[in-house]
Amino acid sequence: MAGRKTVCCGVSALEATLAVLFIIMTVVCVTLIAVMATQKTHTGPEPEPQHKPYLIGVGRADCTGPPAEIPLMGYANPQQTAAGIHTRLYSRAFIIDDGKQRVVFVTADIGMISQRLRLEVLKALQLKYGNLYRQDNVVLSGTHTHSGLAGYFQYTLFMISSKGYIKTSIEPLVNGIVKSIDIAHATIKPGRIYRSRGELDDSSLNRSPQSYLNNPKDERHRYKWNTDKQVLVLKFTDLDGDGIGMLSWFAVHAVSMNYTNRMVSSDNMGYASYLLEQDKNPGDRPGQGGFVAGFSSSNLGDVSPNIKGPHCVNTGLPCDYLNSSCPVGGTKMCKAFGPGDDMFESTRIIGHNIYRKAKELYANAVEEVTGFVHSAHQWVNMTDVTVQINDTHTVSTCKPALGHSFAAGTTDGGGDLNFTQGAVEGDPFWDGIRDALLGEPSNQTQKCHHPKPILFSTGEMNWPLPWHPQIVDVQIITIGSIAVVAVPGEMTTMSGRRLREAVKQELESEGAFRDSEVVIAGLSNVYTHYITTYEEYQVQRYEGASTIYGPHTLSAYLQKYRGLARAIAQDRVSELPVGPQPPFFEKNLFNLLSAATVDRKPENSSFGEVLRQVYPVYRQGDVVSVTFVAGNPRHSGDIRDKTFVTVEIYDNRTDSWEVVYNDASWETRFHWLKGSNRQSNSTVEWHIPPSAPSGSYRIRHFGHYKEMKGLRPVITPYEGTSDVFRVAASFYYQ
Repeated sequence: MAGRKTVCCGVSALEATLAVLFIIMTVVCVTLIAVMATQKTHTGPEPEPQHKPYLIGVGRADCTGPPAEIPLMGYANPQQTAAGIHTRLYSRAFIIDDGKQRVVFVTADIGMISQRLRLEVLKALQLKYGNLYRQDNVVLSGTHTHSGLAGYFQYTLFMISSKGYIKTSIEPLVNGIVKSIDIAHATIKPGRIYRSRGELDDSSLNRSPQSYLNNPKDERHRYKWNTDKQVLVLKFTDLDGDGIGMLSWFAVHAVSMNYTNRMVSSDNMGYASYLLEQDKNPGDRPGQGGFVAGFSSSNLGDVSPNIKGPHCVNTGLPCDYLNSSCPVGGTKMCKAFGPGDDMFESTRIIGHNIYRKAKELYANAVEEVTGFVHSAHQWVNMTDVTVQINDTHTVSTCKPALGHSFAAGTTDGGGDLNFTQGAVEGDPFWDGIRDALLGEPSNQTQKCHHPKPILFSTGEMNWPLPWHPQIVDVQIITIGSIAVVAVPGEMTTMSGRRLREAVKQELESEGAFRDSEVVIAGLSNVYTHYITTYEEYQVQRYEGASTIYGPHTLSAYLQKYRGLARAIAQDRVSELPVGPQPPFFEKNLFNLLSAATVDRKPENSSFGEVLRQVYPVYRQGDVVSVTFVAGNPRHSGDIRDKTFVTVEIYDNRTDSWEVVYNDASWETRFHWLKGSNRQSNSTVEWHIPPSAPSGSYRIRHFGHYKEMKGLRPVITPYEGTSDVFRVAASFYYQ
């Protein structure tokens, strides 16, 4: 019995031991499973994929102004006045809200945002929304097309080159930008943002490599290229993952359309938007559809799309390296050329390259942007900023001034007079004329701007209004780890690199930001010409001569933007001084554009009548052209969301005409020609794409003419229609 009891007790002890081991193993297994699950959850990029979504709104609106007689903004060529439409201009708005803070980013098909335009937009937003949209959380940026209308500036220098302050030019811009924000505001819904980054080659060239090479050698060796090739894409989706918009930044001048162009055009950046929106809004005409694709400018100051480089047009030989001039003809003969046979083809190629890269990055964007939204803004008097450059020395900015090389222009569009780039000495002839007409620059200003030989001391010229702004916006908005630095001008490649690095350092110094992506949004809020590095400034090519606040301009901006970034990182934005408010001039604005005269027509004809008719048959790839008796397009008033042109196809099924293209379409061109005796005509071209279906077509033109009835001017609409023509694969019929 004792033996049995021993066995029994042994079994009981064994069972107890096994039970304990089982429990321990169970606990270990459960723990391992939990650890593995936890590790799986945290594998991949931070933060976790499930988090509170943003509120996102996107909007697009037409901001095209009257395409006739108003100067185009960019090349400062008084003969380059509008005379038709290549493509329409749009404002594209993006609203992002984290539940506590809201920011708005607008990219508009416009040369640059002027201070007056920004103030007018903010005024309109305040009237409509109160304090929801303000100077600190609204960024307005221009794509830098040089084929948009001028006339929306309040400073004298720009008014002189733009035929003054033109209400009919600024009103469509204000209304279009505000409408794009209205649409974005009305469509706000929960969504997500993803970021993607890549590089785009063969679409940009540094047009001032001499200046770039003056930067420190060790700094240059940190970079592969002398332009920034990176493309940043933000992908906006709803909660179902369906795309609602895209915002992209790439540094290149929108000057594929050159200084001979007289049609309103959104140029290469606008064409990229056009292509992606056509992709994402199938069946919709340009400017329609819910998907909004914004392509924004960046640090493009020394970056050209004319990638064949500069050559002397009269000899075909390369231009002088330092001065960008030719032995015969000077700077006027030195021109850079794009990749195409003409400016339209170059615009198409560069625009398509930008679109293709953005589309690829959009499709592959999987890294989610998360985190809070912030905005920081200050007004700064840029004529008097002191910067501590080391323990013993300070430097300061200057009153605005433009150097002699400013008048030389660039290889994308040279000046008409005998100025050359790289001038570090004045010209007694031109200096004498300047002194007689405008007065000599003060010794203080000359010393401050050294080695710039001053052509126009604009900071000392105040009649009838100041010639250049003194008060400038500096602004940063952040969306999670993305920081958008709104720069009031054209930063060169290296200037932008230094600014991005400085902002990134400040944001990440406090630990609140990790893996931050800093992007420059150029031509934002107010226009102050160029911003070169101190070293580039010494060379005094066009960009240095146009750095209006002197050689330490970039240092001042670095200091100011560091302050904004630091305030965001420390959550102390509310402590930032607002700064001195910019002026909003009510008096002494002038308009040199005469009123549009009455229209006349040839005898025994009517407005809209066809002067040159279409051919009966065309093939895909041909160009259809038809000319009408026309009125001045300025008489059509507010042309937003309207059209001067339609191309229509006959639908046999419904026995009706269907519009397939209008004047916003890449395939159409609307030319207006002002003739003698107040007579004018309009020529409409349709470049038939290979994809156009065979069938019966017609082209229609719409406009308005002005006549006097007694002493009263009367404006009357008209329209004209071409003969019906066929598009067929072959001219021959069986």
